[in-house]
Amino acid sequence: MSECLTLKKSNCKNCYKCIRHCPVKAIRFSGNQAHIIGNECILCGQCFVVCPQNAKQIVAETEKVKVLIQSGAPVYASIAPSFIANYPGVGIIGIDRALKKLGFAGAEETAVGASIVKTEYEKMLKEEKRDIVISSCCHSVNLLIQKYYPAMLPFLANILSPMQAHCKLIKEKDPEAKTVFIGPCVSKKDEAQHYEGIVDAVLTFEELTEWLKEEKIELEQDMDNNENSRARFFPTTGGILKTMAQDMPGYTYLAIDGTENCMAALKELEQGHIHKAFIEMSACVGSCVGGPVMEKYNRSPIADYKAVSEYAGKKDFDVPLPESSKLRKNFEPIELRNGIPSEEEIADILKKMGKNRKEDELNCGSCGYNTCREKAIAIYHGKADISMCLPYLKEKAESFSDAIVSNTPNALIVVNEALEVQLVNPSARKILNIRYASDILGDQVVRILNPKPFIRVLETGKSIRNSRTFLAEYNRYVEQTIIYDTTYHMLLCIMRDVTEEESERQKRETQRTKTVETADKVVDKQMRIVQEIASLLGETAAETKIALTKLKESISDE
Repeated sequence: MSECLTLKKSNCKNCYKCIRHCPVKAIRFSGNQAHIIGNECILCGQCFVVCPQNAKQIVAETEKVKVLIQSGAPVYASIAPSFIANYPGVGIIGIDRALKKLGFAGAEETAVGASIVKTEYEKMLKEEKRDIVISSCCHSVNLLIQKYYPAMLPFLANILSPMQAHCKLIKEKDPEAKTVFIGPCVSKKDEAQHYEGIVDAVLTFEELTEWLKEEKIELEQDMDNNENSRARFFPTTGGILKTMAQDMPGYTYLAIDGTENCMAALKELEQGHIHKAFIEMSACVGSCVGGPVMEKYNRSPIADYKAVSEYAGKKDFDVPLPESSKLRKNFEPIELRNGIPSEEEIADILKKMGKNRKEDELNCGSCGYNTCREKAIAIYHGKADISMCLPYLKEKAESFSDAIVSNTPNALIVVNEALEVQLVNPSARKILNIRYASDILGDQVVRILNPKPFIRVLETGKSIRNSRTFLAEYNRYVEQTIIYDTTYHMLLCIMRDVTEEESERQKRETQRTKTVETADKVVDKQMRIVQEIASLLGETAAETKIALTKLKESISDE
């Protein structure tokens, strides 16, 4: 499966948009990158459609088709009937002309194969008298049933898809021919690879458009009025039913589109209460005109349906009908490799996610999974990790930051641009003699501090750092830092209580002053004694005076 969709390295982090939109959760995360699990994927293409980083890419087969053309074999294109919605105003004649310029032997409508398939559906209902029949045109629906609802396989019509029926018809007419299907679908690439020998390559409309641009070929606005073209309705919701007789007595004919709706219907069928029904199922909302390539680049539900309905005729294509045996294929269940964790293992994972009680399971879906339990099972299977839980990360971050704010010895005060106190931590309450945080929260900062520094920082945008301030009202000295956070429009005030440091500094200053005064007195006294001795000895006291003066200066500098 992964051969049809690839991933490129991208800024894929904490988004989980693809897993939220993946109906079968066939995506795992590793190294902050999403990875498609091929064994579980049904190739609906929703991850390709919704990825905001364009990290999911459909594998291109343009070069493969060019090689087929260069081989010399006649290469025919089978064009999905949704082409009229993707290329408005361009009929099959215009498509045929353009593709011949690219080297194709010709282009035909897949709707011809659709006409064969719908006739076989009618035949199956009449001759085999099945209870429930599910259409098998959509390969993503087929994969969904094969992988997730294998008990419903007996209901899945074991008939070729229109793509296969048409390409088989082309090869019967020309055994040397190679066939290329062109449409809006990802899963058709897998269908072509799985059932070898029928379809040789698959292009998306996007690939065709790029190829035409490279060759500077423009599509001609050339419409035909073929009344024998009712099967052109196939790419719309209920399009298969529009082409069928719907004349089996007692049978209900209904159309279901969208993978989630198909899954709900399959669960309902599993209960065994539904009987005698023909169900048209399409994985894409709106059927093929809502295919992933159409949806990502050209999603216009009303205009697309209108284009298809106006192009479709009222009668079936005039086409020879093959024997039923040539239109049959078998569907085998595809076993998933995931084991089922025990209740104890799920409970242990939930605890690691911070879900210790049932009420802790918020089931918010932010991780992409519908419930915390589903997420825990995904973790068990290695598809997800604990950090994908937004409430868990939020609580963890808040708990960690709360621990820092509550236990730091520094006072922290946060005020908004209106100078209203938004946060005050325990250290700040101690310094400012605030009994409860609620006593000041929401009030003006002027109630507890001089607002002038806050106003200055707010007006200039320049922070104040380590400004020593005496809070006279609290008889405390603090080193005050005020920072303006322009992102969150908040002012953060950090205060370090330096009252004891200031007291110690003042004590040291007093002692230094006293020491200098004492030294002065000693020097003066010594000078008098020296002068008296010098006068008696008849010697100068200059050198002694210099030495004592230096001693005094030394004491003063300390």
